[in-house]
Amino acid sequence: MRAIGVVTDSHSGIGRKEAEELGIYVLPMPFYIDGQCYYENITLSREEFFEKLDSGADISTSQPSPADVMGLWDRALKEYEKILYIPISSGLSGSCATAAALAREEPYEGRVLVVDNGRVSTPLHRSVLDCLELIGEGYPAETIREILEEARDKMVIYVGVDTLEHLKKGGRITPAAALLGSVLNIKPVLKFDVGILDSFKKCRGLVKAKKVMIEAMKQDLATRFKEWRDRGEVYLLAATSSSDEETGQWVREIREAFPGLTVMCDDLSLGVSCHIGHGGLGIGCSCRPRRV
Repeated sequence: MRAIGVVTDSHSGIGRKEAEELGIYVLPMPFYIDGQCYYENITLSREEFFEKLDSGADISTSQPSPADVMGLWDRALKEYEKILYIPISSGLSGSCATAAALAREEPYEGRVLVVDNGRVSTPLHRSVLDCLELIGEGYPAETIREILEEARDKMVIYVGVDTLEHLKKGGRITPAAALLGSVLNIKPVLKFDVGILDSFKKCRGLVKAKKVMIEAMKQDLATRFKEWRDRGEVYLLAATSSSDEETGQWVREIREAFPGLTVMCDDLSLGVSCHIGHGGLGIGCSCRPRRV
């Protein structure tokens, strides 16, 4: 039996193929469409999801059942002495708090360590890769959790939203604001920082929104994350709920704006996309966690 394993959820953007390659477990997160439960890329494809979303279907997210969580932990614990479970940020979902409560019970206490470092999408993906690096460097599970949680605020992501309709449905803006924004071609930029998603700036058109995001990222790298940038310890991230063509163009724009930095780009999970909508584009960064 090996010492430490890694479990995350599908909000990380890690698919089954990559999970197998990395040797990790991924918990599929449930969501509901017109009252019926689906699991990302298991009972519904990405294409089918956006067809339903664009047609106006009623879509909502949900926590995984405790039975599903514990079932996956049980599988992992047959292979590993301990596991680090890195779920979606507690600021976005109650599933992290539920997992933490389950991990305090037998037979999981001391064997399942829940990491709440405020991540979702590509930053969560990056955190899983950081975790695997730390395991490879020989750190014990308890220290790895401490290192990852200490790096909680060492990341940011900006997301440009193409439509206000889904923010209206989620209650983040009023119907009147959504209507006015559509008339004026308003493209809000959201900021995901320290575990929560909030409004950052309203822009006229997608071109302006992309420019605002790139400039915000440049400012963060020149100030807040300068220490890590100077040491070459910043990972540039991108996220998308847009088409392959739009995503490819966006990644090229990021590379042109930040020469010398590689870009890791993921599809936004369907659970996140139901709030962001079709056509979302994001840019962010994550810093290499400090070693003890």
